[in-house]
Formats: sequence, C-alpha cells, structure tokens
Amino acid sequence: MKLSKLAKASLYLSLSASSLTFATSAYANDPLSEVVNAGQQINQSAAKSQQKVNDLTEKVQTKLQQFNVVTKEVDGLSVYNQQMQAQLDSQMSELAQLAKSMADVSVIERQISPLMARMIATLVTFVALDIPFLPTERAKRVNDLQAMMKRADIAVSEKFRRVLEAYQIEVDYGRTIEAYSGIIAIDGQDMDVDFLRIGRVSLVYQTRDGSRLGEWKQVSDQKGHWQTLSQDYRLGINKALRIARKQLAPDLIMVPVSLNETSTQAE
Repeated sequence: MKLSKLAKASLYLSLSASSLTFATSAYANDPLSEVVNAGQQINQSAAKSQQKVNDLTEKVQTKLQQFNVVTKEVDGLSVYNQQMQAQLDSQMSELAQLAKSMADVSVIERQISPLMARMIATLVTFVALDIPFLPTERAKRVNDLQAMMKRADIAVSEKFRRVLEAYQIEVDYGRTIEAYSGIIAIDGQDMDVDFLRIGRVSLVYQTRDGSRLGEWKQVSDQKGHWQTLSQDYRLGINKALRIARKQLAPDLIMVPVSLNETSTQAE
C-alpha cells in the first residue's frame, strides 16, 4: 500500500521532532556539560585568586620600599648620633675644665691682686725717677690705675689688662720719638716751649722763638735738672721736631744725649 505525499511529509515531520526531543534530553543529561561549567567556575575562582595575589604582591613591594627608606634613615640617624655623642663628650670635658678653672679663680685672684699692687707701686717709682716727659699724662695714668684697684665693678682680668697696658706704654716710650708742647719755668718765668723726646736718651726743649734751648740732665741719686744748650743745636733740634711731627722723612739728626753723671764717671 502506497502512502500519499502528504502522509509521507507528516511522518517525516513527526520523526524529526522525536529525534530533536531525544537529542535535547540526552544533551541535558550529559556529564560533560557539568565538567565545562565546573571548569569555568574554577577559572573564575583562579582569576580572583590571582588578583588577590597581585594585590598582596603590590602591597609587599610597597612595604619593602618603605622598609628600605626607613632603614636608610635609621643608618643616617645612627651616624648623626655618633657625631653628636663625640661633640657631647668634648663639651663635657670642656665643662669639667671650666669647673676646675672656676674653682681656682678665687685662689688666682688672691695671688694676682697683690701682684698688681706691687706692679703699680713699681710704676709710680719708675715714673718719678724717669726723665720728666709728659708728666700730666703719665701721672694721670698711674692715678687711674690706683683708683681702679679700689673698684669692685671691674673684673680682675680687666684690671690686670690695664696694668699691663700701662707697662707696655712705658716700654714703647723707650723706642719712639715724640714732639709736644708745654710750659716750663725758665729763670723764674713760665714760657711756652716745644719738647723733643728721643726714646729715653734725650729730652730737650726749645722756646717758640728759638732763642732758648735746654736739655734734661738726669742724675742717678738726685731728681735731675734742666741745663741750657748752645745755639749750635738749634738746627738739629728743629729738624728733629719736624721729623717727630711727621713733617719730614726720617733722617740723621744731631741732638744732645742725656747721660747721668754716674754713667759718665764709670766710663
């Protein structure tokens, strides 16, 4: 018996639907799909784990860099502390020396004050026995030293410095040349004169008009006296006065040299 074309088509359509339904049902129950799904989940979990590992690695690198920076700072601070400790040790040593010096100040002061008193007394005697140049200035310097020793507001170190300064000034007088004006009694009459001092070997005067010349004659066992000079010394004294006032360049000069009588007799 032959089927019509319409019946054949219906039969084919039914068979195809049945096959498709069977294939779908078989695929749904296939274990391979479960493995694929599990693999996808594992991959996703691995990706998340890798991201966590990357984040942790980045944090570890950051912490390591911070550790290296802090380590360098600690090393620098260690070297700095060593230097500061060395300076501190040096300062402590200086403080110990200062403390010892301060403890000795009272002893030094008790010893140096009598020394300064003796030095001033010696200076007074020396000025009194010396040739009489700049009498007002030198007497004032000595008087100031004597008054200074009684003052409590001046440190001992400053007092000693001023005493040494006075001695240095007196020493310098012995190697300098100087001209200054003053008044001297000549024949019972006060006259304005120009004094010339050459170290401590010569002290002469000349009146303003040049009519009178004189020299200081030092005597060892007496105070000394003024002695009239010849007019032959006038040119030499005038030249020496100009040199002392820096009006002429240094040059050879002819002036009398004052020798005490004891030295003259010994020669």
